[in-house]
Amino acid sequence: MTAETSQDDAVTEVLSALADPTRRRILDALAAHGEATATILATELPVSRQAIVKHLAVLTRAGLVAGHREGREARYTVLPARLGVTARWMDRVASEWGARLSAIKRLAEVDPEDG
Repeated sequence: MTAETSQDDAVTEVLSALADPTRRRILDALAAHGEATATILATELPVSRQAIVKHLAVLTRAGLVAGHREGREARYTVLPARLGVTARWMDRVASEWGARLSAIKRLAEVDPEDG
């Protein structure tokens, strides 16, 4: 597997994980708290603790959060690296599309009489 393939896989995992609005809300709540348990998150969001745990598993697989045991509960924190990789990919795609649209605009604005 090449580095580019690995990066593409990371972006795909992140976008897939963030496609769900509940997972985005969980990520926002974790970012606000710095660290939280599924129990704490369940008190703030309109879903059960069990659903939070399932969403946290998806976010963990995508590399967006990490959990560590503290007593009987797992405490989760946001891992920003994968978000950075995804943001850079989105910037690159936006730039490429910007260049394409500029080229189309230039072609559309060419006076046909100028040849």
